[in-house]
Amino acid sequence: MEPLLKMSGISKSFPGVRALSNVNFDLRKGELHALVGENGAGKSTLMKILSGLYKADEGELFLSGKRIVNTGLGEMIRLGIGVIYQELNLIPYLSVADNIFLGREPKTPFGTIDWPKMYKMTRDALAPFKLNISPKQTIRSLGAAHQQIVEIAKALSLNAEILVMDEPTAALTGNEVDRLFEIIERLKQEGVSIVYISHRLEEIHTLADRITILRDGEQIVTKARGEMTNDEMIKFMVGRVLDEQFPQYESTPGETVLEVKNLTKKGICENISFSARAGEILGFVGLVGAGRTEIMQTIYGYRKKDAGEIFLHGKPAKIRSCQDAVEKGIGLIPEERKQQGLVLGMSVFDNAALSVLDLYSTFGGLLQRGKITKEVNTMIKSMDIKTPSVKQLVKNLSGGNQQKVVLAKWFIRHCDVYIFDEPTRGIDVGAKVEIYRLMQNLAKRGAAVIMVSSELPEIMNISDRIAVVFEGKIVKEIRKGELNEEGVMEYSLGLHEQKRA
Repeated sequence: MEPLLKMSGISKSFPGVRALSNVNFDLRKGELHALVGENGAGKSTLMKILSGLYKADEGELFLSGKRIVNTGLGEMIRLGIGVIYQELNLIPYLSVADNIFLGREPKTPFGTIDWPKMYKMTRDALAPFKLNISPKQTIRSLGAAHQQIVEIAKALSLNAEILVMDEPTAALTGNEVDRLFEIIERLKQEGVSIVYISHRLEEIHTLADRITILRDGEQIVTKARGEMTNDEMIKFMVGRVLDEQFPQYESTPGETVLEVKNLTKKGICENISFSARAGEILGFVGLVGAGRTEIMQTIYGYRKKDAGEIFLHGKPAKIRSCQDAVEKGIGLIPEERKQQGLVLGMSVFDNAALSVLDLYSTFGGLLQRGKITKEVNTMIKSMDIKTPSVKQLVKNLSGGNQQKVVLAKWFIRHCDVYIFDEPTRGIDVGAKVEIYRLMQNLAKRGAAVIMVSSELPEIMNISDRIAVVFEGKIVKEIRKGELNEEGVMEYSLGLHEQKRA
């Protein structure tokens, strides 16, 4: 069968980085072809060449057997290629409807925007996800998961012949993922061809017809689903055998570092009480919208609490702002690393140094640059951040290395409490293991570590204790091994309330 899409001998370089080297990739009609590899392997770069966002240095691109010479962004959209990027391409101050139909707004006979029609088209685009999102809501008013769904709806509305999905489920859980899979199956039956990028190997085995693995910008293998086990896929991805996906360590919980009593923020959380001890990892789990992130933001001072108390080392802590939290020894690694954790236009060094500028400045306000440089270089080396130089702009790093820079920024600070909000979102399996070990090392060092995650296997295997959040309340706290995944999900869905009734 003649492939619908054929990319032949594709190479691409950036300053200091060879992103792709002689890569071949093809896609058949009605097929889902998974593209897999570690962060920095070249997956997103290859797809940005397909979308017209980047131009290849070498190689050729064919659609339905015809060589495409003009590979600009507008031309590739016209040729029927739609892309759902891992990093959302939405305008936060515009509405949901504006974002989905930007540049394609329906018009009245007078040439003005037909708002009623556009709002109806928006509701139709969102209908398959069965979510209560208004077309008039601004993007910035939505959580990460709902923003991801808007991005997916936007791409689907293009009626593309080829659809690229780059980590589409990274911010989704439960029902949203199931609905997306149903939509994918329907699209395939309608003849739409899909390139699917994901670090969740169970998704690959569920959805893919074929799998191509990239490593260090090179094509390693292409095989049909069922021809590779998980272990074989991981070995092809990382170039070595990964001994364990969830490294184990012997935790020795010490004194209570952080204690939260009856924390309340109207409309978000109610009477939240828990403690986090030195030397342990406390996991927070719950569905999207349950309030996990918002609880952490309230503790951190990003949101103003309405009631409740926070104690550090047994003493009341008044946290009115993020700066208060930092000064009191609390570090937050946010879910949205690009919007909240990094300054993309600054270097690796400048980003890593941001959290310690106050610690290494003289009374006259002069920075002790030598000491900062030593700290930053030591942390970059110990965390194995892959960058040509500390002067490299963070926006040019892979997602996994960007996340490591966010972590390095806080590890240099030597906090008493570390809050990790979705620390492995969009991160490959090899980088995940490294991040787990870094978290465990922090606990061993005596810090209290809190991890918010949507991935149940991660929570179940890495946490010493787990707090389950449902509709802004902690409905269950369990120790490691006390419940299986089904039991935890039951509490996450609120089914315990139905049983009690």
